[in-house]
Amino acid sequence: MDSTNQKIIKKDSVVVKFAGDSGDGMQLAGTLFADTAALEGNDLSTFPYYPAEIRPPHNTVAGVSGFQVNVGGKVLTSGDEVDILVCMNPASLAANLKVVKIGGTILADADNFSEKAYEKAGYKNNPLEDDSLNSYRLLKVPMTSLAKIAAEEAGADGRLAERTRNIFALGMILSICDYDIEKTFHLLEKKFSSKPVILESNKKSLLSGYAYADSSELSLSKVQLPVAEIAKGRYRNITGNIATAWGLLAAAERSGRQLFLGSYPITPATEILMELAAQKSLGTKVFQAEDEIGGVCSAIGASFAGAMAVTTTSGPGLSLKTEALGLAVITELPLVVVNVQRGGPSTGMPTKSEQSDLNMALFGRNGEAPMIVFAASSAADCFYKAYETAKYSMEHMTPAILLTDGQMGQGSELFRIPKVSELPEIVPPIAKANDENYQPYKRDMETLARQWAIPGTEGLRHRIGGLEKTDGKGMVSTDPLNHELMSKYRAEKVQKVAERIPLQDVVGEQEGDVLVVSWGGTFGAVRTAVNELHAEGKSIGHAHFGYIMPLPRNTADIFKKFKKIIVCELNLGQFVNYLRMVHPDFTYEQYNKIQGLPFDIQELKDVFNKML
Repeated sequence: MDSTNQKIIKKDSVVVKFAGDSGDGMQLAGTLFADTAALEGNDLSTFPYYPAEIRPPHNTVAGVSGFQVNVGGKVLTSGDEVDILVCMNPASLAANLKVVKIGGTILADADNFSEKAYEKAGYKNNPLEDDSLNSYRLLKVPMTSLAKIAAEEAGADGRLAERTRNIFALGMILSICDYDIEKTFHLLEKKFSSKPVILESNKKSLLSGYAYADSSELSLSKVQLPVAEIAKGRYRNITGNIATAWGLLAAAERSGRQLFLGSYPITPATEILMELAAQKSLGTKVFQAEDEIGGVCSAIGASFAGAMAVTTTSGPGLSLKTEALGLAVITELPLVVVNVQRGGPSTGMPTKSEQSDLNMALFGRNGEAPMIVFAASSAADCFYKAYETAKYSMEHMTPAILLTDGQMGQGSELFRIPKVSELPEIVPPIAKANDENYQPYKRDMETLARQWAIPGTEGLRHRIGGLEKTDGKGMVSTDPLNHELMSKYRAEKVQKVAERIPLQDVVGEQEGDVLVVSWGGTFGAVRTAVNELHAEGKSIGHAHFGYIMPLPRNTADIFKKFKKIIVCELNLGQFVNYLRMVHPDFTYEQYNKIQGLPFDIQELKDVFNKML
């Protein structure tokens, strides 16, 4: 059948998951598919899946790597169930079959379903040959063999040729989605421009997979997806970690401060360190410390020296930084701490996502040591929240924590690149030379921030350190009343941020039966669930919080307007307990999940419907 005569199926979105062994190139295939979708004008959201083991055994479920992509007209999540599963071996089928829609398509590399391979994955029989997959549309394709034939035509040897099977699979998916293969060719050329044999062999395999999906042997229908309705501008597919790095770079440029990053590599935050290290041309200084403590202490030193200081980490690393964070609080120096949350406690589940570090961010320091705490809601929002975290940290002269998580940090979505000049201004309170009225702890009564005295500036010598200081003059003090006054100043300084952050908004009903409350990376799933129920005429609204400490000043006013409040989060109830402490006049119900997995839209709808 000629491809021009194939049946066209219109869909709002399609969810594709590439799954295979570690080293099968699933992340590359998924990223290329997402980038191609963006060039086609589709909205998208991705969710990469990595095994926790560094070198897991071949053909085992523990070694499965995956990359899920949801593409369509308007996309807020990487999708609940998968429409098309690409599985390169039996283990990837076993690990992902539960997420495939009944009636969905399974595209399997038949070359890799040997008896040894399927038994190692836990199957007694070859699942491609028995009746266990009758509820799905099963396509058995000898991907490895066909990719090898195609790639060898480009001069690749046997081993290299076989490794292009991921690109062959990608070609089939591009055909099913009716995407322009030339766009993917361009992406491959950018990636492999210095390696002509690899480039040509991948292009041959891509074309072969595309043509095979068009062949009469499969008779596949084409999926037609709507173009995303988005504002005009320059876009790119961006991960949350890269967006965070860019937001920090923009804040440094807007504030006129040099960016310094003192950090230690840790999953899933390392890409921020890598991206900033690649931006030395912008004046960024990056120090990879010997440990987490060295990272944060170097950042505090850089802040004292006048830099926009940043340290990045994940859960266990934040625990190690806590003593130094107390030092940043009492010295009243700006410092941005980015915590890309993962499953805990201790090393927990390092490649899985959770929201279980909120208590640590809010309270994890000795003494009265409040800090600003913001939370990003999506990969693109990481840019803006990183920018705002740096802005308020510098302008209020206090450390601040930005909470993201593994899913948004390593997942991606479309991001409209803003002009730095259009971003809100950042005006750090830099002390002027030879100011006769200068005192180290004299405060701006609007923000309660002390001035930032850069070392070497004439006439600004002052004492600094972890001991309590005298109000104003900054001499070491053990006076009880002074300690109480300074403690209150430091707390009120954080609370004054509420006067400057946006008011909390509500989507859906502005008052009614149920208000759904969420924060951080649960935004997409919760918003989609609420939108779908609201479209059905249900009395439901959604308040998603990105400003945690302090909370927006209209929070209580919103809560008063609803009969029931339910708080949804990927932990055992940390935000809801914080709300009970700050706003105790309301009754909160809660829905919690702590499986290292995001919320499913349908599970949330079921919970909300019961309340309604």
